[in-house]
Amino acid sequence: MSQAALQSRRLKDHIASLETMTRFVLATLALGSGVYTYLGVRSLLDGSATVVFFAAVIYSVSVSVAMYGFWTYLIRFLPEMRDAASRLALVGIMAVGSLMIVAMSSWLNAAALAGSAAVEQHLAITLEDYTADLDQAHGNALGALSLLPDIQRASERFARLAQDEQNSGALTGTSGSGSVVQLLSQMSAQMKELEATIEGSRETIQTGFQQGQKHLAAMRGLVSAPGAIAERSDRFAAEAVALSGVIASLEQTSIAPSVSRAAADLSVGFIAPVADGSSADLAGRQDAVMATIRGSVEAQSKALSDAAAEILAQPKVAERRYVPLTSAEAVLRYASDFIPSWAGAISIDLLPAVLVGIMVVVHGAMRRGEDRMEEADRITAGDMLRSLDLHETMLARRHAAIAEEPIAEPHPASPEQRPAAENVTPLTLSERKRIDP
Repeated sequence: MSQAALQSRRLKDHIASLETMTRFVLATLALGSGVYTYLGVRSLLDGSATVVFFAAVIYSVSVSVAMYGFWTYLIRFLPEMRDAASRLALVGIMAVGSLMIVAMSSWLNAAALAGSAAVEQHLAITLEDYTADLDQAHGNALGALSLLPDIQRASERFARLAQDEQNSGALTGTSGSGSVVQLLSQMSAQMKELEATIEGSRETIQTGFQQGQKHLAAMRGLVSAPGAIAERSDRFAAEAVALSGVIASLEQTSIAPSVSRAAADLSVGFIAPVADGSSADLAGRQDAVMATIRGSVEAQSKALSDAAAEILAQPKVAERRYVPLTSAEAVLRYASDFIPSWAGAISIDLLPAVLVGIMVVVHGAMRRGEDRMEEADRITAGDMLRSLDLHETMLARRHAAIAEEPIAEPHPASPEQRPAAENVTPLTLSERKRIDP
């Protein structure tokens, strides 16, 4: 027997011996995919426990049966295709079927494998967003506090000028309490009132920030806490709603708008007292000093207004709403972070494609070996035995047919007309007598 015939014979024997194993592998992969599909689809269904259970079981069984049948058909038919057109057609069908399997099963398998981790990642990312929002709201609320040093310096400067004018007449040249001292004291008092307003908002802002920190701590604990992810997600949503309220409250607590209005009032609402000097010269000097004070107040008002406008121009905290995700939705949104889980989920569904490829290669090698075989090598012992049995059966039927045919009596004929028997030696009369008794 030639080497090609021996190889073809061995490959055929191996294929026959591995048929049961092939069916077992396909059934096991289909069953495994069905189990993980059941776990994944169960997280998507709502309703009573009985309805969810039966619906998930029916879907997973349908997926398992469909996968087993699909790969069984391909592993039987694709290796037998000899022409390129038929083989390409089945390869295209296999590609379409693989996409359908990924759509109906693989993503659910991935949800079963990494769904909880994906939901936890969604909670962690949402927590980071809320932390940034709280810090931004806190910073916006504290923005007005940055104006305190300027306000305190202006208040102290007006108070010091009033004291100097009263003690030594530093501005008008005449000491004593007059209209200039009164105006300076008035401006110093307005600055102190604005300072007290800003200082009063500090405690409110700090209280709101501490409440937000407590909600963030609770949310952080829910992200890493053990237990069912669905229950933790619900509690996380409740904490997120409460934190959103705190952030909105901090946004409204900002004193910057009030500072802006107060700064504008310093200039617009400036009221200078009438000069009360005892002489025209003193009264003129008082008017000149009050005009200077008016210019200083306008400059201070503009500086505070510009600073408050910068604070108000800071971006506001965008309104955020926490959206809970199921495990299947989370594993789709964060698919790039769970590539190993996706690879395992897809592999368990598409691994039979490797078996189909192996069978195609083996059948191709077997056919190439058969093409190089002699006619005698193509006949097996079983074929010879079956041929002998068929030959004996045909002979038996022929003999039976001959036996059933009637025998016709021969007509007398002259010795000259009788044909001589082949291989028969004619005897003479004397020889006949010696033979006959």
